[in-house]
Amino acid sequence: QVQLVESGGGLVQPGGSLRLSCAASRSIFTIIAMGWYRQAPGKQRELVATIAVSSSTNYADSVKGRFTISRDNAKNTVYLQMDSLKPDDTAVYYCLCRTAPGDYWGKGTLVTVSS
Repeated sequence: QVQLVESGGGLVQPGGSLRLSCAASRSIFTIIAMGWYRQAPGKQRELVATIAVSSSTNYADSVKGRFTISRDNAKNTVYLQMDSLKPDDTAVYYCLCRTAPGDYWGKGTLVTVSS
């Protein structure tokens, strides 16, 4: 079992930045992958970014060049640095932890991009 707690969401103006954090309840060193997904109102949940145990990363085309995923194994935490935010980035952002037995999800943190 892994408990995940996201933080860092909020209201930001277009062009602004936010950093999301996802703290895991145990070591993430051997977890297969961690990631961020988002779900906008009326839309399906979609991939934002993932980072594997090898530290290789994967991004949705819509966020490439603007978002950066990273991990701090010592703090059992994964981050999502979001720059040049757009209104279309407005969504609830969920942290994912992928392990051999299955996937674990956080409860989500709301990001609103609006002037």
